[in-house]
Parts: sequence; C-alpha cells; structure tokens
Amino acid sequence: MMTSRFADPSEAVAHFSARLALYTDVSDVSAAMATGDPGFTLVDTRADVAWDQARVPGAVHLPRTRIAAEAAALVDPSRPVVVYCWGPGCDGAAKGALEFARLGYRVKEMAGGIEYWIREGFAVETADGARRSPADPLTAPEGAPTCAC
Repeated sequence: MMTSRFADPSEAVAHFSARLALYTDVSDVSAAMATGDPGFTLVDTRADVAWDQARVPGAVHLPRTRIAAEAAALVDPSRPVVVYCWGPGCDGAAKGALEFARLGYRVKEMAGGIEYWIREGFAVETADGARRSPADPLTAPEGAPTCAC
C-alpha cells in the first residue's frame, strides 16, 4: 500500500515542467547532435583520463574543476549548454551544471551520462577512433533507433 499522497495535478505540472527544463536524456541529445546544429553546446565535465577513455562525438571537454576559469574561452555564453559526466551514480554533471549556471549560462544535465549513452548503443570517440557497442536491451529497445519516449 502506498503511504504517501499523490501530488495535486498543478503540483505535478510545476514539478515535471521544471524537471524537463533542467534535464534531457541521451536519446534526445543524440537526435539533436545528428542534425549538425543541436542548438546547444554539449560539455563533458569528466577528468582528462575519462575523456581519453571515451567521449560523445562533438562534445567539448571542460572538467568540472576548470569550468569557472575556462568556460568563457571554450563555450559561447549565448548558447545553451548540456553537461554530462559518468552516469546516474555520479553528481559530476550536476556540479558542472551548477558551475555553468553560476556563470550565467542556460544549462541542462544529460541524465544517464556517458554510461547510458553507451548502453543505448550510441557511438563514442576514443583514442583509437569511433566505436559503438550494441544497445543494452534493458535500457533501449532492440532493433529500434530510439525509444520514442
């Protein structure tokens, strides 16, 4: 039996509207990146060693600890920013998003990070070139280009 109350519909609208203003998912980012001009700058906030291991094609590398000092030189402040880190068990992207917001950028966090980018079967860049893993059927539908959510 559920012991907590359900939110009033107006509370739910406010909550989910705010959530969608602050988060996006890997499928939506991939689709936007495929257009050639997604309307935002994708920023990988992980450390150098993580960037070297694998990264989302087209992302800008700006580790979270260097955002305050280097963002203005690397990321156009008039363009929205989407940040990502390792995955749902990591707060690096949230911390990076906070840094960008403090600098006056419009920002969203890519929920799932690079973990879900890879698990959904999207390509990554590595030192050895591009690679793609098969989609994990627990995170993406088999044989479909997107979840269509």
